[in-house]
Amino acid sequence: MKKIIPFIIILILIASCKSYNTSPVINNENQNSLTENDTVSISSDENDYEIIIIEPGFNSWLQGTARPEGYHTQEWLESRNTVLVQAWNQRNLQPQTYDPNLYEVRIDYDNRTDYGYEVNYKLYNYFLYFQLKYKQKLSSFTPRI
Repeated sequence: MKKIIPFIIILILIASCKSYNTSPVINNENQNSLTENDTVSISSDENDYEIIIIEPGFNSWLQGTARPEGYHTQEWLESRNTVLVQAWNQRNLQPQTYDPNLYEVRIDYDNRTDYGYEVNYKLYNYFLYFQLKYKQKLSSFTPRI
């Protein structure tokens, strides 16, 4: 009996051990849904302007953290966007000074054009998100939520 009990305990321990797959499985089918969830297309019904932002995490940040639509006026958003776009484009033209991976694309924004509220709202919030995420300061305005 004394020899059977340790044998049974060892059998139970061996049977209870399970190997776990430590290497993660990458499912390429999820790659498209990840890109779609992180892509924000900004367009206005009144005009033919569209901005496409592909930034991981921006869409959820916009929905959960950003101030709601209507918090700022369109004129206020336009004035901030004018300053922020100018700073962005200056950094885009200086890849030796600023990280060219952050400022890849020049933004074509004309402050005399009425892009509509939604375009200005999402553009401004992208600048906020960008500055907070990458610890950048595009202007004298402190990025706050």
